[in-house]
Amino acid sequence: MSPTSLPLLLLLLWLFPAVSSVGVNYGTLGNNLPPPKKVAQLLQSTLIDKVKIYDTNPEILDAFSNTGIDLIVAVENQHVSNISSDVAAADEWFSTRVAPFIPATSVVAIAVGNEYLTTDSDHLAQNALVQAIQNLHGVLLARGLHRKIKITTPHSMAVLASSFPPSSSTFALELIPTMTAIVGFLADSGAPFMINAYPYFAYRDNPGKIDLDYALLGNTTAVRDPDGLVYGNMLEAQIDAVRSAINALGFGNRTVQITVSESGWPSKGDTGDTAATQENAKTYNTRLIERAQSGKGTPMRPKEKVEVFVFSLFNENKKGGKATERNFGILNGDGSKVYEIDLSCSFCSGNGGGNGGGGGLGFGEKAVNAVRGPSVWCVAKPHAGEEVLQAVLDFCCGAGGVDCREIYGNGDCFEPNKVHAHSSYAMNVYYQMHGRNYWNCDFKGTGLVTFTDPRVMGDAVILNSESVTKKEEKTAHL
Repeated sequence: MSPTSLPLLLLLLWLFPAVSSVGVNYGTLGNNLPPPKKVAQLLQSTLIDKVKIYDTNPEILDAFSNTGIDLIVAVENQHVSNISSDVAAADEWFSTRVAPFIPATSVVAIAVGNEYLTTDSDHLAQNALVQAIQNLHGVLLARGLHRKIKITTPHSMAVLASSFPPSSSTFALELIPTMTAIVGFLADSGAPFMINAYPYFAYRDNPGKIDLDYALLGNTTAVRDPDGLVYGNMLEAQIDAVRSAINALGFGNRTVQITVSESGWPSKGDTGDTAATQENAKTYNTRLIERAQSGKGTPMRPKEKVEVFVFSLFNENKKGGKATERNFGILNGDGSKVYEIDLSCSFCSGNGGGNGGGGGLGFGEKAVNAVRGPSVWCVAKPHAGEEVLQAVLDFCCGAGGVDCREIYGNGDCFEPNKVHAHSSYAMNVYYQMHGRNYWNCDFKGTGLVTFTDPRVMGDAVILNSESVTKKEEKTAHL
């Protein structure tokens, strides 16, 4: 580390303290939804930095390239059996559906199935799920991607024999062999245990026994577990019930993080469903997002943060089932908010309407190519040699995985046609893709982290390092 790198890094950490990520589920069962490119542009200016989808839609994977937003893709339930057949089938699935889009698209996990063990169990074999998980992990291992991309599978709360009291929870007896194999794999690979947890359904089915505020994450009701733990809301009790079930399998001393892969509240339901209202949905999802950002744990594990994925991004008008299934979205298909909810990100540049007043969120407008995360960029130093910068440019646009089409002859960022400008563009995209770590902006000493927004010209971000470097070099020496 150079003498100036540590002070600059400490300044970065002080200016932009860590905030836990907030994820969202992006379903596409609707005929009125905006194109994925516009969705990706919108989310770049909100606090959402992880997106979970239910397939490997190539249009979505392409849309999220070079956005700095992490993506979790999925093997649909109907494909699990084929992938479980042998490693070659798993390799073909990965090679055709995921590999063409990485590393430009930051795929961080593959969800094998969705609630597979509790969905139509007559034809979904438990051992197929375990084998599919292992086969896909083998594919990643062979490609050296197993540290970047994790394999897991989301479960419903129905995998538990009971969820209350949390301290006594266990997995359903018939699932114990399968769950033991899955949890063992997760512990060995460092992947999270995913659970879809919905206090809404518990309250809807038992309104006379469950306090509404307890279901809505209100923390005004105290529910005591026989072990002495006190729960202020149902979601934390559900998470700890899963923790107890994992411990009961003998994994109490192993590290297995729990991720809430789905949780939300519908804004509308069938006649007689008094719980599904816009006010309740607004309350629950606002508190859910605040909880996700806080990084707080649960009564059983107070220091262990729980990652959360809100369900869901859009109302999906083509979903089957009851009306509630079509009304879990925080946005309508036209991009307007279903109810007022704050999605603004104080650390995101190019904020494109995350805290608007309940109207459209910019789907009808041309969005500037905003940079995710804090207002921090990577640019080429003005006096760096062009020969070195050309080598950096070749690396970024080649092995580095940067999509450089914007700086080619017909691209929006081709002008100014200078090595410094083109290399700054490529260096910055590489820097954002890899998590904005200071070492990702070194490039043999030619890169410089800057807090000054590079000059915007038309649709392109023109990274003219001359205009920012003197100020940032002074900052680096503080």
